[in-house]
Amino acid sequence: MKIAVVGCGAMGSVYAGLLGSAGNPVLAVDRWPEHVQAIRARGLRVEGASGDRTVAVAAELVAPRQSMDLVIIATKAAQTAQAAQDARALLGPHTVVLTIQNGLGSSDLVADIVGAERLLVGVAAAFGASLRGPGHARHEGMALVRMGPYAGADMAQADTIAALWRDAGFNAQATADMRAVQWEKLICNVAYSAPCALTGMTVGQAMDDPDIGPVSQAAALEALQIARARGVAVQIDDAVAHVRAFGARIPDARPSVLLDHDRRRPSEIDVINGAVAREAARCGRQAPVNAPLTALVKQRERDF
Repeated sequence: MKIAVVGCGAMGSVYAGLLGSAGNPVLAVDRWPEHVQAIRARGLRVEGASGDRTVAVAAELVAPRQSMDLVIIATKAAQTAQAAQDARALLGPHTVVLTIQNGLGSSDLVADIVGAERLLVGVAAAFGASLRGPGHARHEGMALVRMGPYAGADMAQADTIAALWRDAGFNAQATADMRAVQWEKLICNVAYSAPCALTGMTVGQAMDDPDIGPVSQAAALEALQIARARGVAVQIDDAVAHVRAFGARIPDARPSVLLDHDRRRPSEIDVINGAVAREAARCGRQAPVNAPLTALVKQRERDF
């Protein structure tokens, strides 16, 4: 299957490396010139949880006009619209687009641009990566990737793409109700993203801190309440137990919002804690925990 990864940063490089290693022709599209040049010259190296391999991968700064079977969008939320526009050059009549991004809202943008009928939404759980340098990614965690139809796509497409990912070594599952999956991950993310970014704490520290722990739990509880108010069939009975179990698996982790602040760059807070406030407004409710957490993070980012 011909595959393009648009936004071939840390996570995208892991996707490209493993899918390419399984024998699929892979094209990496990324705006970092040194990364693209290194992939062209030496191949794409992926080390860590999935092994150590260097894979021959095509690489371009701008998506060429070339029909692909699968296009994976793996950018940060701020680059979503541009990535989806870039992906249009890669679309043929039967191309499937899979967007794997944090939070809520990005998939709506992608659907508007590439078409809901071809779009799958993916959620990666306990799955981390980092770039060690141009052309070199480290795979920090190897867990579960779930994917399913956005709206017009069907489960047969999801089953086919999930099987492709399993053949490449991923634990991948096709899931019908991706809205519930997104919210179940969002509830974990809101518990730690803003609290850790504002304090500099790891997930485990925030979870157990006598002052920040209750804030983390309140953010999760509020997110669960809004999910239910929006009619989402989340399979969570106890939000606190849910986020503590999540945190216990990755106590030393530093959420992506905190990592962005370490680099003094804007984060994806609008599609994480900010998404709860936005979804609350859509059902006539407020988010008195997540809205101020979002505002505090955004105020800090104004200095970047």
